[in-house]
Amino acid sequence: MDTEQEYTAQEYTAREYTAREFETHRPRLFSLAYRMLGSAAEAEDAVQDAYLRWHGAEPGQVTVPGAWLAKVVTNLCLNRLGSARVQREEYFGPWIPEPVGTGAGVLGPMETAEQRDSVSFAVLTLMEQLSPPERAAVVLRDAFDYSHRDIAGVLDCSEANARQLHRRARQHLADGRARFTTSREQDDELLARFLAAASGGSMDRLEQLLSEQVVVWSDGGGKASAASRPVAGRDNVVRFLIGLFSRWVNGVQITFAEVNGGPAVAGWADGELTAFGALELGEGGITGVRLVLNPDKLAFLATQLQDLPQNLSRNLSQNA
Repeated sequence: MDTEQEYTAQEYTAREYTAREFETHRPRLFSLAYRMLGSAAEAEDAVQDAYLRWHGAEPGQVTVPGAWLAKVVTNLCLNRLGSARVQREEYFGPWIPEPVGTGAGVLGPMETAEQRDSVSFAVLTLMEQLSPPERAAVVLRDAFDYSHRDIAGVLDCSEANARQLHRRARQHLADGRARFTTSREQDDELLARFLAAASGGSMDRLEQLLSEQVVVWSDGGGKASAASRPVAGRDNVVRFLIGLFSRWVNGVQITFAEVNGGPAVAGWADGELTAFGALELGEGGITGVRLVLNPDKLAFLATQLQDLPQNLSRNLSQNA
């Protein structure tokens, strides 16, 4: 009986250690999976699948837990990206990555412009156009500082091929957008001015903030009222935003937060998160507005934002 009890205790201790060890890697694994997939829900699923593989690994199979888990998560994400691409091609209306609050370091440090840019909606959207191996190479290299040799080990390819994958990915991302760097203070100020102009119905003030080539993407996914196509051009965008905010002005509470590395607003109705918005800045003012209205994509962010101080929330009409 004593031997049986001792065996049970040893087994429990081993399982407890396995679980604790995995938890030390979970934040990094989620950050990796989210960058690969652009979805918090899918990233959580990938991390959980990695835990099952970790828990079922044979003794001695894992010598360097961090590297082993990163490779497992990367390969799980590569497998998911093929079906995800098909789903997004069939998605109703514009597709926007799932918003994730980054103020608490969920996606790693956000101290530099490069770190914030790596999880911006613009970059994550452009990454949808990369091949899965290219996406893995650029995430591992730029966000996690993997060497080309280490990337080759994760992707089971040659070091030269890993280097080429990263170079092609970086070139595509550079060709897809113009870099425009601003300070956090400038971002916060512009967001406040934008919100005041849009919610106050001031077309003139709103026009002054927008570039001529501004575009609005609104992601409803067929589950919430949203534009089925991007709205482009200053005049069209002004009319669209004024109309949108006029429907929200009564009873909508606004929360300000850092999301995907930048300032953003979340709209709450009857205690539920119903809308999210973020701005993109460039030459001539605001170049893009991304709105997420699909309730499925707001669930993760809603959980993150529930504990924000009440003084960050206010009625939208107070911004006029």
